[in-house]
Amino acid sequence: MKSQNIKNKIAEIESWFSINCSKVIVAFSGGVDSCLVAYLSRKFLGKENVLAVIADSPSLKRKDLEVAKSFCLDFDINLEIIQTKELENPNYASNPIDRCYFCKFTLYDELYAIAEKYPGTDIMNGQNFDDLGDYRPGIKAAKEFKVLKPLADCNFTKIDIREVALYFNLPTWDKPASPCLSSRIPYGQEVTVEKLRQIEEAENMLNSLGFEDVRVRHFGEKAKIEVPGSQVKRLKIHEETIRKNMLDLGFECCEIDEEGLVSGKLNRAIA
Repeated sequence: MKSQNIKNKIAEIESWFSINCSKVIVAFSGGVDSCLVAYLSRKFLGKENVLAVIADSPSLKRKDLEVAKSFCLDFDINLEIIQTKELENPNYASNPIDRCYFCKFTLYDELYAIAEKYPGTDIMNGQNFDDLGDYRPGIKAAKEFKVLKPLADCNFTKIDIREVALYFNLPTWDKPASPCLSSRIPYGQEVTVEKLRQIEEAENMLNSLGFEDVRVRHFGEKAKIEVPGSQVKRLKIHEETIRKNMLDLGFECCEIDEEGLVSGKLNRAIA
C-alpha cells in the first residue's frame, strides 16, 4: 500500500511539472527537500532545462555545501555556486524576527537576475506542505518573486519527501534538517561571521562524537546544546569533553538543553 501511495505522489508531481514549467532554476541547499526538487526537475524536464543554484554564504555549513556539490555531480545536475552578501544588509545582520525574509529576498533577487538570461525560466524552491503551518518569513519573499513550489502544491509532507527520496535511492533521504546557522542566534542579537563559525565548529565537534542531529544555540558567552530527547542522557556522558572544546571555541560556558531538540525553538520568543 505504501509503495502505491508513493507512486501516486510521484505521478501527481510529474503531472505538476508537465503543466507548470519547462525550464527552471532550483534554489538549492543540499537538504532533502531541495535535493528531491532538483532530482525531479532533472528527471522530468531534462538536464539542459535545469540549473541548481546554491548560495555560498557564511550561514551555510561547509558540510552542506559539499553534500550539494556531490549530489549534483552524482545525478548529473547542472550546478552554479553564487556568493550572497546578506550579512552586509543591516536588516539581516541585526537579526530581526523576519530575518529570513531578507535572506530569501537577497537569494531570489540573485536567482531572478540569472533567470533573466534564459527566457522562459522559472525559479523553484523546496518549500513543502508542512512549511505552510510554520513561521517562515521567507515564504513572503518567495511569493514576491513568484517562486514555484512543487512539493507544497502537491501536498508533499516531510514524511512524503523522505519516502519518495528513498524510493529513488537519493543519499539525502535521511539527512537531518540543517537550517541556516543564523537560526541558532536569538532574535535581536547581531549575526556575525565569528558567531556563525563558532556554531559550525561546535556542531561539527558534536557530530564527531556521534550526534548527527544537533543544534548549538549561541547566547553570547553561553552555548546551549540541543540533541533529540532520547540522546540527552548519552550526550551527558561526554559533558566534560564538550565543555573543554566549547571553551576552546570561545564560549565561556555551555549547557545541555534537557528538553531536547525542538526545531525552531527560538521562535518561541516571538509569541
